Amino acid sequence: MSNAPEIPDKLFFRIGEVSNLLGLEPYVLRYWETEFPSLSPKKSGTGHRLYRRKDVELLLRIKHLLYEKRFTIDGARQYLHDEAKIAHQKDIKQEQQDLFSDPLPEIRKELAEILRLLK
Repeated sequence: MSNAPEIPDKLFFRIGEVSNLLGLEPYVLRYWETEFPSLSPKKSGTGHRLYRRKDVELLLRIKHLLYEKRFTIDGARQYLHDEAKIAHQKDIKQEQQDLFSDPLPEIRKELAEILRLLK
């Protein structure tokens, strides 16, 4: 995805902006919303779709999988689901390591520094 477009630094994007950015018709984006549960733009008070940066990044990933990697919709959905699952498992593993890491070496180091300062 090295040729991905630069996403402007904005909080929200309207469907027309996202459509132009990705080079896709708005109906494609609306269809993908029905096929990818993790894609859920907010709606304004007037009912316009407001995509956040993470939505635009996800749309870029979906486009890459479908158009460049030639995945089917089901295959892309499964790939993104599996990717999110792996990332979640890594987060849990890291939290467990942080929770159960041995604090003694760090405490010894801090105590040695305090002792050095007191001398």
